[in-house]
Amino acid sequence: MKKTYFCTNKKHITMSHSILIVEDDLTFSTMLKTWLGKKGFSVDTASSNARARKQLDAQSYDLILSDLRLPDQDGIFLLSWMKEQGYDIPLIIMTGYADIQSAVQAIKHGASDYISKPVQPDELLKKIDEALQGKALPTAPQAGTGKTPSAPKASGRKIVPHSTTVLPSNFLEGESEAARQLYNYVGLVAPTPMSVLINGASGTGKEYVAHRIHQLSKRADKPFIAIDCGSIPKELAASEFFGHVKGSFTGALNDKTGAFVEANGGTLFLDEIGNLSYEVQIQLLRALQERRIRPVGSSKEIEVDVRLISATNENLQQAIEKGNFREDLYHRINEFTLRMPALKERQEDILLFANFFLDQANRELDRRLTGFDAAASQALQTYSWPGNLRQLKNIVKRATLLAQSNFITLAELGYELQEPVRSAGTQTFSLHDEAAEKKRILEALKQTGNNKSKAAVLLGIDRKTLYNKLKLYDIQ
Repeated sequence: MKKTYFCTNKKHITMSHSILIVEDDLTFSTMLKTWLGKKGFSVDTASSNARARKQLDAQSYDLILSDLRLPDQDGIFLLSWMKEQGYDIPLIIMTGYADIQSAVQAIKHGASDYISKPVQPDELLKKIDEALQGKALPTAPQAGTGKTPSAPKASGRKIVPHSTTVLPSNFLEGESEAARQLYNYVGLVAPTPMSVLINGASGTGKEYVAHRIHQLSKRADKPFIAIDCGSIPKELAASEFFGHVKGSFTGALNDKTGAFVEANGGTLFLDEIGNLSYEVQIQLLRALQERRIRPVGSSKEIEVDVRLISATNENLQQAIEKGNFREDLYHRINEFTLRMPALKERQEDILLFANFFLDQANRELDRRLTGFDAAASQALQTYSWPGNLRQLKNIVKRATLLAQSNFITLAELGYELQEPVRSAGTQTFSLHDEAAEKKRILEALKQTGNNKSKAAVLLGIDRKTLYNKLKLYDIQ
């Protein structure tokens, strides 16, 4: 198959220009977004006409690339809607049904240009440049409409934060409905003083969400301190939270500043809070209620002002029923709850994340891979991803290292993704096979001589997740 790439010997308009791709073929949409992103454009995607209209209502774009055939209405319907709303944004129609009639119809309804699939990248860039050079100001009204444009929509509307803020380079929020709802809630709760509890499985991005809340809060210029409650020995938990004075216990050779004081004025993030011992929970509740802490071995109390964000992959209500977690602490940390969707609930985001992690792996491993072939893309989208984003990132990084061509194939993704998709007749309705997972963990421990670090690598998970699994399955 002939491979085509964007030409590098031409000048293109890329500075500060944003593009919305309206395309229901997620593989093509993702590849196109990746290519245009590498050419300097800011690119968003929408998989339907309805989603595109929401995007346009939320923010302004300099150009739209729209497929002619969409799941709900066609690209011509979008053109008509834009005209009614007063948007004057150049739109290029893309279609695999390249005939003169559809081209004429699209142009008649206001399309700037027309390009047939398979899209030749150099031709598309040429058309993008021409469209941007000839475009009017964004959201300006069309002559003769007499209608005020949707300028308030672009400037006066409260924009969803994740659409307007530059994101960290090590994470992608996604574009699925589940992701949009999550980060809309993040944008709502972030400016408030409410304590937030983030529920979600390991590897779903809970710490990123905590960081995001902090960044969007009134405490953004103050410290963000993260504590992994699952890794703190019970005997040292009070010291980690509240600090200690020299000589207060064996090994206390110097004064230590605790997390509460370090985070004073800012945000304290307690990851896997369900792992705290009952005694430490009592101390934590007292500190939160009184806004005072006392370092271990000290008689002096210190006033503190922290915003608490907690995270857990456990069901804390069940832990309360079993007597493992204090109900009063639960209500104190749970003024607002955020649920992290599992990756399998965000199918629209899987290829976005896969390409994002591929870009990271290319940089880290000094590779130049273009993307995933059709079979690999299909496997990525149909796999259940029990390890969520962390598992996806690890698999993509490994595949990037192993790939022998410009595209990652099914062979490089590993045996898990190569398993045939079960037919409807043999499909199980079990969400999680605990017995099989426990068996794999025991086998990994056996093969590594009970070395947990090596076992975690063998299982494709991190040590923290492995320790949580060991606790869950009561494996010594």
